[in-house]
Amino acid sequence: MRTDLPPMTPPAKRSVTIDGHRTSVSLEDAFWQALGRAADRRGLTRAVLIGQIDHARPPDVGLATALRLFVLAEAQRDAAPSPPPGA
Repeated sequence: MRTDLPPMTPPAKRSVTIDGHRTSVSLEDAFWQALGRAADRRGLTRAVLIGQIDHARPPDVGLATALRLFVLAEAQRDAAPSPPPGA
């Protein structure tokens, strides 16, 4: 049995500013792209969305982990069937 894998890239470190403080986050390109799309859907910049996720995450969860879990949750929501109209 063959497992089809998506294109894979090593994590890329990018700098972001959250509340005026610069920090760097390492994520694979697929996650950076998905964060950009999620920000666009909300009418936000990627930096603002990352700031919102940073403020919402528990203190014992790292920012990169929180961003990956956010992207996973978005993908799961997008994949879930929509309820029929009027349901």
